[in-house]
Amino acid sequence: MQELIRALEALETAINTAMAKLGIAADQKQADALRAETTDPDFWSDPAAASSVSKKLASLDRHISSWTALQKDITEALELAKLEQGSDDAESTEQIRALYQTAQAEFSRREFELKLSGPHDRSSAIVEIHAGTGGTDAQDWAAMLQRMYLRWAERAGFTAEIDSTSPGEEAGIKSVTFEVDGPYAYGKLKGEGGVHRLVRLSPFNSDNLRQTSFALVEVLPQIETGPELEIDPKDLRIDVYRSGGHGGQSVNTTDSAVRITHLPTGLVVAIQNERSQLQNKEKAMAILKSRLATLLEAQNKAELTDLRASDKSAEWGNQIRNYVLHPYTKVKDVRTGAETNDAQGVLDGDLEPFIDAYLSTQIKA
Repeated sequence: MQELIRALEALETAINTAMAKLGIAADQKQADALRAETTDPDFWSDPAAASSVSKKLASLDRHISSWTALQKDITEALELAKLEQGSDDAESTEQIRALYQTAQAEFSRREFELKLSGPHDRSSAIVEIHAGTGGTDAQDWAAMLQRMYLRWAERAGFTAEIDSTSPGEEAGIKSVTFEVDGPYAYGKLKGEGGVHRLVRLSPFNSDNLRQTSFALVEVLPQIETGPELEIDPKDLRIDVYRSGGHGGQSVNTTDSAVRITHLPTGLVVAIQNERSQLQNKEKAMAILKSRLATLLEAQNKAELTDLRASDKSAEWGNQIRNYVLHPYTKVKDVRTGAETNDAQGVLDGDLEPFIDAYLSTQIKA
């Protein structure tokens, strides 16, 4: 039991040290301040601002509770171990050991946050996927990537919301934009930006031939912009159109979808998931401001390239990761060398080994 107590004490110290480095106490103060705002009688007088505050508060609460719950679990396990010290109860010892192992595993899972110290790593993320070369297969591949990231987000405890989708003519999607909300979403996803290559037997040709398809993934941080970031209305082209799915399904009968083009930079944001044109316009402007803030903060071309992958065409030679489903199954990251034969597991959202490998290479660099 004494050895187990020492292990519990070491883990408790490691958890407390990590929480101090991550500023969990400061996060709690921020959450308390936001919670106080929600009690103001006029809180919902500005629905967009209120929704933003509520969303941020929920995200902070999830993040804080994940660490405080872990801290509580290890403290209680340590107290129980000290109470049982000197006892010969083997069953009790095994129960405490199981508590320790569970806490250790959870700490290892959360310890990645210590690797994330970039200026935007704690931000939520905006993800865009664009079908590249490969025709219908590439559009289907883009849809497979969308499913992969949405499943990963769910498994990782993030919330995801699709903002806009451009469906393919026969199958899949031409492009999609979605948000992944929660602390460190961008930090974990930033390494996913780039070209993804798929090799498989095509389900879209009668000969069932092997097909290589490409898709481009772009990941940007959601940056809160202050009033100092003003956009001249003359620099914007705003188009409205009807949104809907294949074959007339869910087609909106009003021009509620909004596409905003920032003329000086060429940035385009299209939003179609909200119920009204005004809501779509507000969401599009928020994302556009986040993108512009990201561009303004980029100090040089190298940093800009890191933040945006859109200058790389989705074709052979630019891929960051290969997904092979035929004649064998393997997923291999070109940059880190990380690989697995469980391609289906990866496509079902098991991305943690690749994310961790990328973050580890960045620390070494």
